[in-house]
Amino acid sequence: MPAYNAALTLRETYRNIPFNIVDDVVIVDDASDDNTAYIAKMLGIKHIVIHEKNVGYGGNQKTCYDYAINNLDADIIIMLHPDYQYTPKLIPAMASLIAEKLFHVVFGSRILGKGAMKGGMPRYKYIANRLLTFFQNIVFGKKLSEYHTGYRAYSREVLEKINYHANSDNFIFDNQIISQIFMAGYEIGEISCPAKYFPQASSINFRRSIVYGLGVIKTSFSYFLHKTGLFRSIIYKPK
Repeated sequence: MPAYNAALTLRETYRNIPFNIVDDVVIVDDASDDNTAYIAKMLGIKHIVIHEKNVGYGGNQKTCYDYAINNLDADIIIMLHPDYQYTPKLIPAMASLIAEKLFHVVFGSRILGKGAMKGGMPRYKYIANRLLTFFQNIVFGKKLSEYHTGYRAYSREVLEKINYHANSDNFIFDNQIISQIFMAGYEIGEISCPAKYFPQASSINFRRSIVYGLGVIKTSFSYFLHKTGLFRSIIYKPK
């Protein structure tokens, strides 16, 4: 769980995790201003990493994945936001698709089943999501329902193969890792996921949304140029 100021929602998220199949929970507190780390300790979470300074959403994920692979020897790694925007109850379904070797990567999609609008996604974000997803499906030659979900499951194999440390430390990390997955020859499975939008749930503001959108377009062109051999990008260099 990559966490930043998640004190108000961490309890609810953690208590809904299906521990009958989840072996370990890792939370990385990215120098929160609230008592996220304290609440994590009170909940009994054993694996808590605290950044002394904020390194960004992408940098937080890098720490999460490194810890899961190197310290816990994890076979299946699921990123769950501690803001309770995504339900932990889908973890068994996502993990099973990887455990049964149907996919190496599984996303919880807010678009399948109209979960985004029902959950309160702002209209401008929904429209941007659809436009950017349409654009990227053309560039990547894929048919994902969305490229921008934060609910993701990975096999150990994928994270060991792609060079996620070469990615940005900011929000565009999520989109860069998708391009790396496709470049490495893996496919992404999707399941329908309801999502909740409320004041305590983390969400980037309009300005950051614009920056993110531009980053998505840049990532897409970078993928295309690397794929065609016109320009080599360091993020696609294997570990």
